[in-house]
Amino acid sequence: MNSPLIAMATGLAFWAQIASAHEFWISPEEYQVLPDARLQAHLRVGQEFDGNSYSFFPNRFVRFDTGPVAALAPVDGRLGDRPALSVTAQEPGLWLVVHETTDNTLIYRDWTKFEAFVARHDLGPVIAAHHVRGLPEVDFRETYRRYGKSLIAVGDGAGADRRVGLAVEIVAEANPYALDGATLPVRMWQDGAPRGGAQLEVFTRLAGEVSYATFRSDADGRVDLPAPRGAEILLNFVVLDPRDGNVAAKEPVWHSRWASLTFRIPD
Repeated sequence: MNSPLIAMATGLAFWAQIASAHEFWISPEEYQVLPDARLQAHLRVGQEFDGNSYSFFPNRFVRFDTGPVAALAPVDGRLGDRPALSVTAQEPGLWLVVHETTDNTLIYRDWTKFEAFVARHDLGPVIAAHHVRGLPEVDFRETYRRYGKSLIAVGDGAGADRRVGLAVEIVAEANPYALDGATLPVRMWQDGAPRGGAQLEVFTRLAGEVSYATFRSDADGRVDLPAPRGAEILLNFVVLDPRDGNVAAKEPVWHSRWASLTFRIPD
């Protein structure tokens, strides 16, 4: 079997296993690079900044862009590339990496795992709704899709994050590479509207240690986050919506959408 086919087989096997994992995030090798340097980033799935990297597989995503914030362009990768992103960052400023996966399917064979998922991500009265719909507690399906962003400073890193049209999205309302204070305002979006009163999960890696905290957005979808110097930060939230699938026909009855944003606060 040649290398591209081996890479494809490995990637498909990996994606078949990620349902048991948690966050999806874009993981740059360096968050601050010089102009004309290589900008490289991994696509990871795992928990608390610990996750496997998967390769560049065009059939596994519907969007993969990078570039200065105002001039995003599709990533021109090769099948099996890992890290999945490797480009020359020619223009100084704030750069974005944007990734949207295709849908994937998870089969729940253990009811407690679904309960734990709903509780961890504070998804509301989903358990009651599941029972009201007369759905079984085992052998039902959920589809899910991941929407990731990452902010990288090229040279001075000047610029501002913006909405890029993802169905669920997190936007930094200040540039993390040019912060004056100790907090960073961010905003959560869902289907083009602010996601108010919802949980935002925050993973902070500082001095080799990872901490986890949750915050709740205000009515306008905003959260003011602690921004300790030298920290790598991963933000995450999940939306779960019902689907009118037929269980007997092995159709999905739930669909989750995962939004993430990564960046680093300079020392």
